[in-house]
Amino acid sequence: MKKLMNNPTNVVDEMIEGYVKAFPNYVKQLEENKRALVAVRQEETNKVGVLIGGGSGHEPAFMGYVGYGMADGVAVGNIFASPSPDPIVEVTKKIDNGQGVVFIYGNYAGDLMNFGMAAEIADLEEDIKVERVIVTDDVASAPKEEMHKRRGIAGEFFVTKAAGAAAEKGYSIEDVVRVAKQMNDVTRTMGVGLSPCSLPQTGMPSFELAEDEMEIGLGHHGEPGIEKGKLQTADEVVDRLVEDILKDMPIESGNKVAVLVNGLGSTTNMELYIMFRRVEQILSSKNIHIHRSFVGSYSTSLEMGGASVSIAKLNDELAEMIDFAADCPMYVQR
Repeated sequence: MKKLMNNPTNVVDEMIEGYVKAFPNYVKQLEENKRALVAVRQEETNKVGVLIGGGSGHEPAFMGYVGYGMADGVAVGNIFASPSPDPIVEVTKKIDNGQGVVFIYGNYAGDLMNFGMAAEIADLEEDIKVERVIVTDDVASAPKEEMHKRRGIAGEFFVTKAAGAAAEKGYSIEDVVRVAKQMNDVTRTMGVGLSPCSLPQTGMPSFELAEDEMEIGLGHHGEPGIEKGKLQTADEVVDRLVEDILKDMPIESGNKVAVLVNGLGSTTNMELYIMFRRVEQILSSKNIHIHRSFVGSYSTSLEMGGASVSIAKLNDELAEMIDFAADCPMYVQR
C-alpha cells in the first residue's frame, strides 16, 4: 500500500514534530522526552491533571484531544504500541498541579504494564498522586461476565470527555475518577471491519479480508472479530451492531444517550452519516433520546476500512460532562 512518508522508522517522531508545529497555541513538546506533549494552557490551571495516551496510528486519538475540557497531556507510543513509562512520567510531572493526575488508557497488555509502572514511579519518586481509569468498551472482545477483559476502543473518547470536564469543573481526583469510571461502565462499542490497514514499516496488510467480506467485532489493531461474512448493507450492519450493544446494556424507553459513529480511517463521512441515520431510527423507535451525537473519525486504525458505533447511557451528571465545552486541535465543542 502507498503512504506519504520519508523513512518508515521516523514516522511517529516526524508526525509529532509536524503536529506540534501545526498547533503551537495548543500543545508543546517536552524537552525531557519528545514523545511527551502537554497542553500549553496547563501551566495556568490549578486542577486535577488528565493524562491520555497509547499507540500511534489512531489519530486524531490521542494527541488531538489535548486541550481545554479534555486531556492536559499525552504520551505517544510507536505504531499500535504502548508508550514507554518515560514519556508518561514526564507528562505526569508537568501536568501535576498538586491535585494529582488521572491516567486514562485502553485495556491492553502493554498499556497496563507501562502506565502501571509510570504510576508507581510518579508515586515513589515524585510523590505525585496518580489514579488510573482503564477503558473497556469493546463488547466483542469478551463476554459480559468478563467485562474486565474487554479492550478499549472508540468509547475512550467519551471517558476522556467526562474526565476532562470533571477536572475542569474543579472536581477532586476521587470525583474525576468516579465520573470517568461511571462513563466507562455505561459505554458500549461494536465495530465492523471492511478492509485492512498496513503498517508503515512493512507495507503489508494487517489482516486478510476478501473484497466482498466484512468482519463484525474486529479490533482496532486488526484483532480477530466474532463473525466474518459477506458484506451487508449499511442498515443491516448497523442493526447488528446496535442489537449487540442493547443486548449487552439494556436501555429503557425514555433514557438519554450519547452516540458516536466513528470511522476507522478510510471510511467516508457519507458512509458514517448513513450509519448514524440508521442508529437514530433504531433508538427513536425505542423512544431512546439521543442527547448528543458525534459522527466522524475520532479513533482510527491508520487507513483501515470500517466503522464503530458507541452508545453511552447518560444520567444527568454524565450528560453535563458530555455537554461541557472543549477546545482541542482535533475537537471543539461549544
